Amino acid sequence: MPIKEVLTTQRVPIKIWTDDADEKSKQQLTNIASLPFIHHHVAAMPDVHLGIGATIGSVIATHKAIIPAAVGVDIGCGMVACRLSITGNDLDEKSLRKVFDQISRDVPVGREQHKDDRVLVDAARPFEARLDVMTKKHPKLLKSFGKFSKWANQMGTLGGGNHFIEVCLDESNQVWVMLHSGSRGIGNAMATYFIELARQDMARQMIHLPDRDLAYFPEGSKHFADYVEAVTWAQEYAMQNRREMVELVLAGLKRHLPAFDVTSEVVNCHHNYVAVERHYGANVWVTRKGAIRAREGDLGIIPGSMGARSYIVRGKGNPESFNSCAHGAGRRMSRTAAEKQFSAADLVRQTEGVICRKDKGVVDEIPGAYKDIDTVMANQADLVDPLHTLKQVVCVKG
Repeated sequence: MPIKEVLTTQRVPIKIWTDDADEKSKQQLTNIASLPFIHHHVAAMPDVHLGIGATIGSVIATHKAIIPAAVGVDIGCGMVACRLSITGNDLDEKSLRKVFDQISRDVPVGREQHKDDRVLVDAARPFEARLDVMTKKHPKLLKSFGKFSKWANQMGTLGGGNHFIEVCLDESNQVWVMLHSGSRGIGNAMATYFIELARQDMARQMIHLPDRDLAYFPEGSKHFADYVEAVTWAQEYAMQNRREMVELVLAGLKRHLPAFDVTSEVVNCHHNYVAVERHYGANVWVTRKGAIRAREGDLGIIPGSMGARSYIVRGKGNPESFNSCAHGAGRRMSRTAAEKQFSAADLVRQTEGVICRKDKGVVDEIPGAYKDIDTVMANQADLVDPLHTLKQVVCVKG
């Protein structure tokens, strides 16, 4: 049985799909399990590691309450991938370098965004009316987003940190496009605002928590419905953001590669989100913080690092994980620790064969800072079946 460890707490057990969860992560999981509304148990995926308040790689089912910090500040962050009709035989280093440069020009990364005259602004227009309703009710909600154009022009942009765009080859030498991004600055602003409201509510009600970042909204409370509306909006925005980037990337590839079609279903899945689901006889809120839904037949994406393999998987629908699986390799060291331990020369060695940035500015994303993706996959053999193994040849980092 791939469950490696079960922690017993006063309320509900914690089931862990790895034997290398560190003590700080276990304490976070124990803090979560102590809350009075946790349903049945807490599940920790094989990529589990320390987060803010809630552990990254955790699946948390709750009765009539949501923890905003468990959903996180990059609401709706996730992955998208599609397979193309061309193969590695259609690629060469010259064309791939052109592809890298084209993607870097077409898809803003980091804090960059599209210009006001970009047609992509139109993709954000359907979100405007609902946002207006929210901001009228909560005038401080988007104080860092003073103009409509700012958040609208972030539609179709990558962001920073561990977000990436990759061109990959699978086990049959078929070309894939894969990318990782979320709800950008708008989702961060919403999350930050409601996390603070939850903290204030806890203080006002004198509710003691093991960690202030576990502040929650009970159903029926003053801010619960507004948070659900905001988080739903941001999750839909994140999904559309990934769709827009895929179109930009495919258009860029068509400028430098032979003609191709998309030959497989586009897999687009969140791994930081909350949704209503039924588990162990009850309808509950399921928060996946660094985990993807893996019901029987669900397609998912589990990336490695910028120098490691990634996997397209099909879920097995394991009830013990709340129909979930890992969302990636998971960090084994912090960004600060990675920057101290590794150099740009190390990055060059660890990303050999990949066209990507190899400078000091992305050393915190070096493959050595992540857990071994194949160990993660082995530890969740009861959660998913691998369908395709992808290895990147181009990687554009946020």
